[in-house]
Amino acid sequence: MVPSSPLSPGRHARPVAAASLLALCALALSACGSSEPAAALDDAGGASTTRITDATGTKVDVPGEPKRVVALSEMDLDAALTLGIQPVGLTAGRGQKGAPAYLADRAESIPVVGAVTGPDIEKVVQAKPDVILAGQTADEQVLAQLRKIAPTVVTIDDTKDWKKSLTLTGKALGRSDEAGKFLADYDAEAAALRTDLGDQAGASVSVARYSAKGTALMQQGVFISDVLKDLGFERPGIQSDKGEGHSTPISDENLDEIDGDWLFIGTLDAGTDADLLTELAGKPAYAQLGAVKDGHATVIDGSKWTSLGGAQAAVSVLDDIRKAMVG
Repeated sequence: MVPSSPLSPGRHARPVAAASLLALCALALSACGSSEPAAALDDAGGASTTRITDATGTKVDVPGEPKRVVALSEMDLDAALTLGIQPVGLTAGRGQKGAPAYLADRAESIPVVGAVTGPDIEKVVQAKPDVILAGQTADEQVLAQLRKIAPTVVTIDDTKDWKKSLTLTGKALGRSDEAGKFLADYDAEAAALRTDLGDQAGASVSVARYSAKGTALMQQGVFISDVLKDLGFERPGIQSDKGEGHSTPISDENLDEIDGDWLFIGTLDAGTDADLLTELAGKPAYAQLGAVKDGHATVIDGSKWTSLGGAQAAVSVLDDIRKAMVG
């Protein structure tokens, strides 16, 4: 989604019984790994394998050139596409029926094999993966089931750092050079934007998400806060502190805590921008914010800014900020 001008429209995994899972694997034998996937691949035809250490410290033997990749998180899908690989299965994005809105065009033909709450094991088997990118999956039962299907790599650690995840995914997919180049290009683009921001480079920037439940702040320890840190922005109020969860609810009475030089507010429903802006304009708590009075408030794509994020999301956020703050 292209951002609008300021204030204008702009793990419930389905575990299956062991017998059922084995039966499915028998139907898709080529997709099912053993406890020693590297040995199985070598016996089958001498295919090269690489041993990597995933985000949990687990050693995983992956094919040197995986052909069928399943991405079980938004960040995994983003990373795979960034590295030039079209997954054969994806997990629906937060609040989405399929891929996150900002990746929807590129992922339109990829089957959905799970939700934010967890993978559908049967559908993962049917995708016949040779590598599974398991995002931040922590359920050991689910991981054990996935590992019976194919080499499984947990790609996201407790920091949820998209750069670390991209680097690890690059190793898992045999695309380390591509990952390194992307990160270098991103750093260069972020540096150029810092320069072009001029006096706004040290501005205070607030990011919130809005839904029927109300407003929630994005604190430290999430994707968007890492991108804003790369640009040297300040964060007003408790946004400079690490949050306990993905976002922190805030009442209308305390909205002054989100006030900054600039306000970016996201929604997961790209079709409600106009309605959101009308609603916010009618709220005295929003109307009195300095960022709103100065015309420095912008509605942005929540599937990109206020969700799990990733490499493509980061570059797109830089573009959103350039359009809003540089022009």
